[in-house]
Amino acid sequence: MTVLDLSGPARAARRLARQPETNSYTRLSRQVRERNLLRRAPTFYGLLFAGLVLAFGGAVAGFLLLGHSWLQLLIAGALGIIFTQFAFLSHEAAHRAIFTSGPANDRLGRLLGNGVVGMSYSWWMNKHTRHHANPNRIGKDPDIEEPAISFYSEEAATRTGWRAAVATKQGYFFFPLLLLEGLNLHLASIRSLVTVRPTKDRVFELGLIFGRFALYLAAVFWFLPVGMAFAFIGVQLAIFGLYMGSSFAVNHKGMPIVPSDVKLDFLSRQVRTSRNIRGRVWPTILMGGLNYQVEHHLFPSMARPHLAATRLLVREHCEQAGVPYTEMSLMRSYRTVLTYLNEVGLSARDPFACPVAARLGRE
Repeated sequence: MTVLDLSGPARAARRLARQPETNSYTRLSRQVRERNLLRRAPTFYGLLFAGLVLAFGGAVAGFLLLGHSWLQLLIAGALGIIFTQFAFLSHEAAHRAIFTSGPANDRLGRLLGNGVVGMSYSWWMNKHTRHHANPNRIGKDPDIEEPAISFYSEEAATRTGWRAAVATKQGYFFFPLLLLEGLNLHLASIRSLVTVRPTKDRVFELGLIFGRFALYLAAVFWFLPVGMAFAFIGVQLAIFGLYMGSSFAVNHKGMPIVPSDVKLDFLSRQVRTSRNIRGRVWPTILMGGLNYQVEHHLFPSMARPHLAATRLLVREHCEQAGVPYTEMSLMRSYRTVLTYLNEVGLSARDPFACPVAARLGRE
């Protein structure tokens, strides 16, 4: 894999700026439309939703049948997975991938995001829209501006003391930190709805979120002993955070970081900063279609069943246009992410020691 890191010396930024501009997205999108790959897939989403409802019903039945047993932690883990799968559906609704009507997608997204998953749909829409507009762009992409992890060397170089020491090994802390991501997502959602300027849907979203948590917590603490109830909630949140975080992390982490002053055309911006995961059936089920991240960023409103066919068109187009197209196995992607995070963390100690930028200089 050729890694083009733009977070290091200025010459890296200039090198990307010299890449031939790719103004061929219109031709690619025409091919996609001609093959009718932007059509909706109501049968697929109907069956998927029904399957998730059945899975949730099975988890509730298991919860009631197991009683005061530590096997309840298996049910908690299952709920963490099911809630993540519902979050994938809410994500697709936010991208207008399920219904042709925008309001219908918003209604489903709010119902699933706020009422089932416990995350603010409007908060997610705002954050995720900014990410899609400028993936991995310094100062523009909120997904690389996290306080716990440094995702580019300039930010890591600003860290001092214990934060700098932790950053040098941050790759090792990445997955343990994801165990707390579920709690962080819930708190960030509520904080955004309470503190930001009022919106017409704020009361409705808060009502759904608080109603969801009131029903969920009341059921767990009423049915289980206190200690077991806390363990149940902890496991469910940990699995939810780990699953969510690990599904989204492999898509862009370790891919090029774009300086704020470098301009790219749409196709180059989306393809160069995204990574696909190899495999068709199981990765798509496991990651809710996020394994086709390149295609998702090029055609955000595309229904999940059409991403595999679109991948063939995009790969051929990128090869002809000379735009690097990155695809690797899931395990290799995780290794790449962790190695990259540790390399970036080293620049907290030496801002000029960016191994990825060093590889760029040897190309």
